[in-house]
Amino acid sequence: MTQTRFDVLTIGNAIVDIIAPVEPGFIEREGMQEGIMHLIDTDRAEDLYAKMPISRQQISGGSAANTAAGIASLGGRAAFVGKVADDVLGDVFEADLNDIGVHYNTSRLKNGALTARSMIFLSEDGERTMNTYLGACHQLTEADIHPDEIGGAAITFMEGFLWDPVEAKKAFVLAAHYAHKHERAAALTLSDPFCVDRFRAEFLDLIRSKTIDYVFANVHELKSLYETDDLGEAVRQIAKDAEVAAITMGADGAMAVFNGEITSVPAFPIDKVVDATGAGDLFASGFLLGLARNQSMESALKTGCLAAHEVISHIGARPQVALDGLVAKHGLAG
Repeated sequence: MTQTRFDVLTIGNAIVDIIAPVEPGFIEREGMQEGIMHLIDTDRAEDLYAKMPISRQQISGGSAANTAAGIASLGGRAAFVGKVADDVLGDVFEADLNDIGVHYNTSRLKNGALTARSMIFLSEDGERTMNTYLGACHQLTEADIHPDEIGGAAITFMEGFLWDPVEAKKAFVLAAHYAHKHERAAALTLSDPFCVDRFRAEFLDLIRSKTIDYVFANVHELKSLYETDDLGEAVRQIAKDAEVAAITMGADGAMAVFNGEITSVPAFPIDKVVDATGAGDLFASGFLLGLARNQSMESALKTGCLAAHEVISHIGARPQVALDGLVAKHGLAG
């Protein structure tokens, strides 16, 4: 087995989140529907970016990148694989991950699509209107999967959001192959019920063929995977199919299924959920790090729930306090 360089390596969409307040009337003038996520093309992406105020906030984003950021904040050794272009926002993405201690070494896309971006316009009432351009992040290929990086990670974690492009699918399977070759684990988050609807048969094949060892899902995604309204039945099914399954249940906490045994923990109490964006990503951070460091299922679940609790207490999908300190304060293993 290769020496462990990383606790967790994540693979997914490399997206720059760009957040800016806009004056009244801007959303309507630009033909957007307030509060809705719009998928846009290259020309529209360049046009809207040019119209954003200089006061905009730019931060590396994407589900798997958020998970890697959470692992680093917890004091773990994190790496991320995802495609950006050789452009200004590609520089922003790379510098941001490096600044928070996430290893990032994916080659840039040259002479092609622009770096993916999610431009989030904030109205005066706090409503968020998103315009998402996927661009370069969907150009991930097998050439971006390096055996030494995958082999050096205790767990390789991949997001279902990146299962659309054909070449990315090949990259996922190759990453799982390298992980298993080095006696490491491969994990998948189902990402979204719509992802599950599109790729149910493929996701089930990944799990049942043991290409994927660990599965992450929320209640809606798990029910969709097994086409049932009965959570208990869905849990029984995933217990048969996956080595480990982690299921988030919102205000009801989370559960893990391992060797046929179910472990559940409650959510940490919170007065008000400010922004649920990134809750699942940060839960994955804590649970994955717990698995990578051979913690008990209960301890890993609690760390995941605590990380999710922090991120839903404020706007944005990244922790605003050092999670390693928060974990220590609550007496959880780091």
